[in-house]
Amino acid sequence: MPFGSTEFPLSDKTDPLAVVESVRVYSIPMRTRFRGITVREGMLLRGPSGWGEFCPFEDYGDAASVPWLAAALEQCTNDWPTPVRRRIPVNCTVPAVDPDTAHDIVSRSGCDTAKVKVADHPGSLGEDQVRVEAVRDALGPDGAIRVDANAAWDVDTAVRHIRVLDRSAGGLEYVEQPCPTVDELAQVRRRVDVRIAADESIRRADDPLRVARAEAADVAVIKCTPLGGVRRALRIAEDSGLPCVVSSALETSVGLAAEVALAAALPELPFACGLGTLSLLNGDVVGSASALKPVDGFVTVPSAPPQPESSLMEAHAPTDPVTAARWLARLSRVGALLGARS
Repeated sequence: MPFGSTEFPLSDKTDPLAVVESVRVYSIPMRTRFRGITVREGMLLRGPSGWGEFCPFEDYGDAASVPWLAAALEQCTNDWPTPVRRRIPVNCTVPAVDPDTAHDIVSRSGCDTAKVKVADHPGSLGEDQVRVEAVRDALGPDGAIRVDANAAWDVDTAVRHIRVLDRSAGGLEYVEQPCPTVDELAQVRRRVDVRIAADESIRRADDPLRVARAEAADVAVIKCTPLGGVRRALRIAEDSGLPCVVSSALETSVGLAAEVALAAALPELPFACGLGTLSLLNGDVVGSASALKPVDGFVTVPSAPPQPESSLMEAHAPTDPVTAARWLARLSRVGALLGARS
């Protein structure tokens, strides 16, 4: 039996983890290498209101992981704001793949908007161009294309590459996080005619509103998991004054439900959201009938949060004790930090 297939009771129930009744560790292979990983790992926490998901990436240290835990605890102890819409338009996500694979992903997605990963490695512009061109061919002339550079460029490189990719796309909807810093985003925004969207400069910032004050972006990408939960993300979205796109943090359907709840509660939703990411995972902890997969380019807001199935949690449990122990230790450390901040 895989290690982690049974529930892990938390023996030291000190605040804020006192509400957590048990946890499950998961390890799900990716269909394609994405964000530098081939396996998605995380934890499911069971509390009085159901399940939450704690899944900070490995490059998040303990302090940076505190909001992820706050979001998971919000999810398993509270309900969410009343939705103002029942369907969320979503984009398909195209990893840094060859043009034929990119074309196939878009053609099968049913989406009118595609988010294309670019700048996967130095010197990738030629590959990025043909990938974007393949996506345009698959979408047709009326579809929207956005590209995500994950902060890989300096200012001059960003300006040059954005202009090239804008031509290849026949017009880009926006470029997500072309450069690492807020100041660089502001410089790029002044030099190009394409909208600039901020992601890392919001979700990884001590001050997520600095982007808006610096007029460094036209669009705010909001992810409630790394921002501390649905309610905090709603406040950040409101205070920013920017049009928002809600995007996933590559969660299972359990965590993705929080992102969907955020998108459903926003007063306005002018762009398709990045919530069609289950297609990147080779499995889920929720059964297919409840999985938050898009249909014809939309995710339906569930009437109740999807619940993980025991058989699927067992199937996706890590097969070695090291992975489970590492996540349990991480949860304990991050929980202590969250408690110290409360």
